[in-house]
Amino acid sequence: MPRIAAFGEVMMRLQVPGYETLVQSSRLDYSFSGSGVNVTAALARYGHNGAVITTLPDTPVGEAAIAYLRKLGVDTSLISRGGKQLGMYFLENGFGARPGRVTYTDRLGSSFNTAEAGNYDMSALASRVDVLHLCGITLAMNEAVRKQMKQLAAAVKSAGGRVVFDCNYRPALWGADGYAKARPHYEELLELADTVMMNEKDAQFILGIGTGEYDRITQLKHAIPEAAKRFRIGTAAGTHREINDNNTHSLTGYIYHQGTFEFSRKLTFSVFDRIGAGDAFASAVIHGELQQYPLQQTVDMAAAAAMLAHTIQGDTALFTEGEVLRALSDHTLDVER
Repeated sequence: MPRIAAFGEVMMRLQVPGYETLVQSSRLDYSFSGSGVNVTAALARYGHNGAVITTLPDTPVGEAAIAYLRKLGVDTSLISRGGKQLGMYFLENGFGARPGRVTYTDRLGSSFNTAEAGNYDMSALASRVDVLHLCGITLAMNEAVRKQMKQLAAAVKSAGGRVVFDCNYRPALWGADGYAKARPHYEELLELADTVMMNEKDAQFILGIGTGEYDRITQLKHAIPEAAKRFRIGTAAGTHREINDNNTHSLTGYIYHQGTFEFSRKLTFSVFDRIGAGDAFASAVIHGELQQYPLQQTVDMAAAAAMLAHTIQGDTALFTEGEVLRALSDHTLDVER
């Protein structure tokens, strides 16, 4: 069975219960998350071996994080220990006209973001990893982390493995002139990537690929093939989201492989917690590729997984393939007995 590993930060999520704000509430519920956690936990639920490559502090908080990951079914054997703290963020749920809000603590001082390159034996890790997942959020952290990402991706490729890169561009993390700062780093990782999660905005703003004044789907059909050709990307996939007047969301997934586009049907649904939905989509794309499912089946399943991720509290969507396919079938019951 292929071992899938994600390189990235594990963070503590501190959530205000219900729809209260930090100012109102005196309670917080904590859990642990991160893009790599979300992806590997979802893939473990699909029956794969999912591991996280990260650095955690050798403290009770670090122990709690490892215990939580194990509960999710994530393989923790590739985790290093060191540094003094875990990155944290506070989450306030939005409602109606008030958007949700995330407030980070000092992420750059976390064990992961201050880890030395020597913390990771890149060749040893590469020998144990068949598929490596990397994320643009991690790429935005600092130069040392960027170097580690590139070294690990190159090592995995050299060992015959595959690299999955989720563009996941976050303007707030890159700061002023962010696209210009990010572009050379994205280009280096795209050269190493086999499967990429991106949309036409990533191609346009990060890579400078012209999309023209068209609707988003037409822009996508212009930009993605050009990006795939330029960087020799095997598969590209992503989603389009619409937020409707009645507070529901609509999601359409796409996948592009060897000159062929396939789109999911548009799924419309109510939102309970939207954080982690992109990771749920990416996980199902990786699963579909590993299972060698037809493109249409893979993108339909990925869109349904992303939809389901909006219905649960927490970043990490834990669904079996059967549950995702059932959600896709339009066959809903009041209570399953």
